[in-house]
Amino acid sequence: MTKQRQAIFYGLGAVLLWSTVATAFKLSLRYFSPIELLLYSGFFSTLLLGAILLYQGKLRLAFQCSRREYFLSILLGLLSPFLYYLILFKAYDLLPAQQAQPLNYTWAITLSLLAVPLLKQKIGWQQWLALIVSYCGVVVISTEGNPFSLQFTDPLGVALALISTIVWALYWIFNTRDSRDPVVGLFVNFLCSFPFVLGYYLLTAESRLPPLSGLLGAVYIGCIEMGVCFVLWLMAMKLTDNTAKISNLIFLSPFLSLIFIHFLVGEEILTATYTGLILIVAGLFCQRIK
Repeated sequence: MTKQRQAIFYGLGAVLLWSTVATAFKLSLRYFSPIELLLYSGFFSTLLLGAILLYQGKLRLAFQCSRREYFLSILLGLLSPFLYYLILFKAYDLLPAQQAQPLNYTWAITLSLLAVPLLKQKIGWQQWLALIVSYCGVVVISTEGNPFSLQFTDPLGVALALISTIVWALYWIFNTRDSRDPVVGLFVNFLCSFPFVLGYYLLTAESRLPPLSGLLGAVYIGCIEMGVCFVLWLMAMKLTDNTAKISNLIFLSPFLSLIFIHFLVGEEILTATYTGLILIVAGLFCQRIK
């Protein structure tokens, strides 16, 4: 198998697994509060990342970072997994999965906008077109096909889903300053986020034994969404000789996700969801116009 075929294989694997996480979020939140789900899924993700580093012989690197790198990990850990997943899980708790998933997918638009003041990048007409088209899709989905009514299914849930895109975009912008091995950096970020997660859990939630069904969901989210997908995508990007081909695979994810949401969560997918998602994806394509 050529390196390019291997890259496509890993990329498709990551996309397929990413397509299941919205369903996993929604099913797991039937048993856990958002902070409980974050606590347990983050714990299992940290274990998995540590095991991967141990297998690669790189675990010692996580404890040989500079002071600046540890401070950066505290900032990144505060952004994700703590704030990002806490906000995102709450959005999924309030909204149907078919709404929360496409709204969160607009993070790439948010990233291009925040890169202007934070990375001093210029914004072209493509980004403005992408913004208009994608957020038309957001309004269509959030109002269930009645955009001119501006009556959102759950205003707080919609706001949280969009705020999560800001947090996630900030995470990736600050992550550009991290020169460490990506898995090492991610592992240290998760370690640094644990005090924030645990502290918030102790302040806001009642301690209890986790139900088995919720715990299985947390294992899946922690190992797949927060761990395996990231590693597979890194391998795909490392092996490919055409980054654009691999990057385009990600556009399959939101449509595959709706299939899992329909059959496993039991939501009847609305026409407005398809229409809005097509607009969001069209907006993302607009960013690629040269």
